[in-house]
Order: sequence, then structure tokens, then C-alpha cells
Amino acid sequence: MSQRVLVLHGPNLNLLGAREPSIYGEFTQQQLIDQVRTAAEPLGIEVELIQSNHEGALLDALHAAPERFDGVVFNPSALTHTSIALRDAVAAIPIPVVEVHLSNVHRREPYRAVSFVAERATATISGAGPDGYAAALVVLARRFAGTAR
Repeated sequence: MSQRVLVLHGPNLNLLGAREPSIYGEFTQQQLIDQVRTAAEPLGIEVELIQSNHEGALLDALHAAPERFDGVVFNPSALTHTSIALRDAVAAIPIPVVEVHLSNVHRREPYRAVSFVAERATATISGAGPDGYAAALVVLARRFAGTAR
């Protein structure tokens, strides 16, 4: 039986490829999710993407995730640094959540180094570009298998 993972994208990630390619790269959100699906297949993971520019929709997706998914790969985007509500939602759900950021938030503006979500996430991966999503899937696969380190 395959595991199901929600890939949850926050504000402006629908603009990948057009938004600041020097920071986020030239790949589109669809190319990213295709790459994630390719990485998920050999791990026995099925992925579904939800993207929203609205905090409430992200909260609703997190709240509903345990009903349909075994884990979450979450890029909260700019809400990482501002949303206690997202932090609380991650803390409230009984499935693992791996926070992912395409850019290295610690090499950018100082306010980006603060993540409210990270304190409740299972793991955080930052600065690996699209490969960070594949790494997040490996973290989740090991948790699912009971072999997490």
C-alpha cells in the first residue's frame, strides 16, 4: 500500500518560473510537482499538490490532511515568518510535516531566518531548490517505514 503525501504550497509559489528566478529558479510549479512525483514513485509515495495564496485555505488543508494523507511537505512561503496560526495547525495534526524552502532563508533578509512553522515541523529543508522536496519525501518515507534517524 502506498503512502499519500500532501505537497502544500503557500503564497506566490504559483508564480515559480516568473517570480525572481535568480532566487527561486526558472522551473515552474508544474515542473516542480512533476519532479516531486518522479522522486516519490520509487519511494512508494503518491503526492497531491495544493497551492493557495490565502492563509485560511492553507489552514483548512492542514486541518483536513490527516483524513487523506500520511504526511505533508509544506512550503509556507512568506507566511513562514508571520503566521502563528500555521505553526499551531502544524502542531495540532498527528501526521509528520516537513517544511521546505527553495532558497536558503538564512542567506537572505534577516526576517526570513525566523520560521514559526519550523518549531513544530518534523524537519526543515532550506536552500536545496527543488531537490529539497525529494529530500523531504525521503524523510517521510523513512518515518513511514519506522527507520527514521
